[in-house]
Amino acid sequence: MGVLRQGVALRPLTTVSRSMSAASISRQSFSRTLSRQFSVSSTRMASSYLPGEPERPVVKTEIPGPASKEYITKLTQVFDTRSLNMLADYTKSVGNYIVDPDGNALLDVYAQIASIPVGYNNPGLRKAAESPEMVTALINRPALGNFPSHDWADVLETGILKVAPKGLDQVFTGMAGSDANETAYKAAFMWRRQRERGGPAVEFTQEELESSMLNKSPGASELSILSFKTAFHGRLFGTLSTTRSKPIHKLDIPAFDWPHATFPQLKYPLEEHAEENAKAEADSLAEVEHLIKNYHVPPAAVIVEPIQSEGGDNHASPAFFRGLRALTKKHGILLIVDEVQTGVGATGKFWAHEHWDLPDPPDMVTFSKKAQTAGFYYGDPTLRPNKPYRQFNTWMGDPARALLFRAIIEEIQQHDLVGNTARVGDYLFGKLEGLAKKYPGQFDNLRGKGQGTFIAFDNPDRDGFLTKAKKFGVNIGGSGATAVRLRPMLIFEKHHADILVEALEKVVSS
Repeated sequence: MGVLRQGVALRPLTTVSRSMSAASISRQSFSRTLSRQFSVSSTRMASSYLPGEPERPVVKTEIPGPASKEYITKLTQVFDTRSLNMLADYTKSVGNYIVDPDGNALLDVYAQIASIPVGYNNPGLRKAAESPEMVTALINRPALGNFPSHDWADVLETGILKVAPKGLDQVFTGMAGSDANETAYKAAFMWRRQRERGGPAVEFTQEELESSMLNKSPGASELSILSFKTAFHGRLFGTLSTTRSKPIHKLDIPAFDWPHATFPQLKYPLEEHAEENAKAEADSLAEVEHLIKNYHVPPAAVIVEPIQSEGGDNHASPAFFRGLRALTKKHGILLIVDEVQTGVGATGKFWAHEHWDLPDPPDMVTFSKKAQTAGFYYGDPTLRPNKPYRQFNTWMGDPARALLFRAIIEEIQQHDLVGNTARVGDYLFGKLEGLAKKYPGQFDNLRGKGQGTFIAFDNPDRDGFLTKAKKFGVNIGGSGATAVRLRPMLIFEKHHADILVEALEKVVSS
């Protein structure tokens, strides 16, 4: 039997019915092939969403094992492998499990740094990838600004724009999260200067044109983007100036003199520190307003993550973000919400900022990772530059990736995976609360309650914790200096949570 989720019955893909189409049978055969690779019984499903998963993690060798080490040695000759987490065999990875060349199958709650939404080798995505539409997009990749396809509007409207945040009905597509934020910054600067000139119809002066070629004002504007301490927004030049999570990201790279405010340093459990946390948020908002009014390079926009991810999984309350929206409106600057890591269902809402109940939407929302494409949403038509080629590059995104996001959206909506993530997240958080009580000091500052599976905790030996987790069949990641961050896929279910909690207990008790 399938699992019923808000009226949607999830029928196992290995159940054959007379009404199944040829495509469905192809998807079923693919799942059976993966199932045989893991020797999983077809009568006992490890996952109600994506059959073919192993029932539990499989650890055959140390990680990396001998086969992986051989591949790594070869790869090191031509590619920098010093940041390698583990080597994967994606022909055998399936669902929530990542498999390496030695046959180790690990429950993956890191998911390619939060970028895999609906599982490895998802049959629905494979079907989209094999479609004639995808083939055309891949082999005729267009320079979208100059030569968009005749159906590009339809692709956007049935995919990327179908899930646009409330109030934002336009999109600028890009290549990656850094690119999404970088182009959002450019839009903010052009919007601000256009407003200062008196509107889009006002022409540039000769002085502006000439000084821009010398990287001097007034053509090169003296404006900034205000970000927060411990934020991460990317590694391109503009985004790197707003990234403040780790020095290793920034060393030796020229940076802009842009302001940064303190992100609220909340104490956990939140309900036990309500007064202190409210003061921390009020102090942060006061600092933001001071910088908006007084910083010597005036901000055109404030950028913020709903949950600071790379910087240590730092949270703030909905009231804080409503206060931030009020400040940006009051002072006539833009609010950019960076949903590169939090977006597409991970927090139990499609967009994390939906938790805030904002009276006015953000001015721009950037996205990437789980979307498998990138860009920023906006609603104000004046954020579209007044002349062509001001916001432009050769590809301006990728129709193939937009088609993939459309297929991801279909999978998410068909199986209520955002609702699933909210329910499983509540279940998992409760289990982790039990571990925190049982093992004091090992699951400190547990956070992410009510935020889907976007959960984290601090461990005094974080790096050792992550290494040890692989020995017990779990691939997990860290953030900041001491945080262990959970980033399961949207298909993560309660029985996966049980396997995870069992493994984490072994890690701290071994």
